Amino acid sequence: MIKDIIILLLTLSSLFFFMVGTVGLIRLPDVFSRMHATTKSDTLGAGLGLLALIVYKGLDPVSLKLILILVFIFITNPVAAHIIAKAAYHKKMRNQKEDDHGTV
Repeated sequence: MIKDIIILLLTLSSLFFFMVGTVGLIRLPDVFSRMHATTKSDTLGAGLGLLALIVYKGLDPVSLKLILILVFIFITNPVAAHIIAKAAYHKKMRNQKEDDHGTV
């Protein structure tokens, strides 16, 4: 019973952060703001979703694999965001905003 409530809370929190990232991607004006919103919220959303799976599975080898995936996501998402930001900065995409058709 309590385990199910914890899993439900973790899953709903995960979905909330994924939705925040999606709204940020749609609503924010430039590359850097969009990248910041999606990277932070998607990393947290994936982490909470994996924690829900770990609680669901209990202590077994699958949980160890899920923990390794969680660590991998927490390391690679910020690094990928940094590389994307650096590429956008070097391409001088600082203040460009998209028009109604999605082009710069």
